[in-house]
Amino acid sequence: MLNTNSDSSPQMLDALENETIAINQNDPIAINQNEPIPPLMGAKTLIGNKVSNAQDEHLGDIKEIMLNMHSGSIAYAVLAHGGVLTMGEKLFAVPWNSMKLDPENHQFILNISKERFENAPGFDSNHWPNMADHIWVDSIQGYYFQRTYE
Repeated sequence: MLNTNSDSSPQMLDALENETIAINQNDPIAINQNEPIPPLMGAKTLIGNKVSNAQDEHLGDIKEIMLNMHSGSIAYAVLAHGGVLTMGEKLFAVPWNSMKLDPENHQFILNISKERFENAPGFDSNHWPNMADHIWVDSIQGYYFQRTYE
């Protein structure tokens, strides 16, 4: 609901009129109609999204999103790869800034070969790594050619 009290500037109201709110599975997504990528999305709407590489090879699906509670930013997407009904699947923590949203195809793109991805450090759902361990963080960030997050 738009608040049109006297404290709202006309410029702010004009900017808000150019945005719409869409509901996807009861999770709000703010969409600026002038941008191809939404500026805000509910994290729940991203769980299960497909991740492919530039060659359109399926790498996995987003299983979890890990937040950096100190900075408020997204640190990793945990991707599930392989297996049947979660049995035998391997999980990979991928730095969030390694992926790009492909809104046209409703997926994320990770610029990595399928072979390199399959050989990335991974884990199973019963043995998650300590994602706060700086040695682990540096190894994952380095594997995906990213700078360590703060």
